[in-house]
Amino acid sequence: MKNMQNLMKQAQKMQAQMMKAQEELGTRTVEGTAGGGVVTVVVSGHKNVQSVTIKPEAVDPDDIEMLQDLILSAVNDAMKKADEMTANEMGKYTKGMNMPGLF
Repeated sequence: MKNMQNLMKQAQKMQAQMMKAQEELGTRTVEGTAGGGVVTVVVSGHKNVQSVTIKPEAVDPDDIEMLQDLILSAVNDAMKKADEMTANEMGKYTKGMNMPGLF
């Protein structure tokens, strides 16, 4: 019975640590870029877009589709980096456990 209590305490501690890590991810950001840096998107660890920066040389009124593609590419790059940051951070607590849908 004592082993079960210890196991429950460890699980509660791990849960608290994971919740704290998830909160902290919301304060961290990653940057995605496209076109050699002419479009930059900053995304939080919670996948909220914080900012989009477009350098003037990326704006060609005759080629709006290129700018749209650059923005899309930069957003996708930032989201991928946010996923990687989350996986790395939360992986510290899950170490090999298969926990689908956890994060």
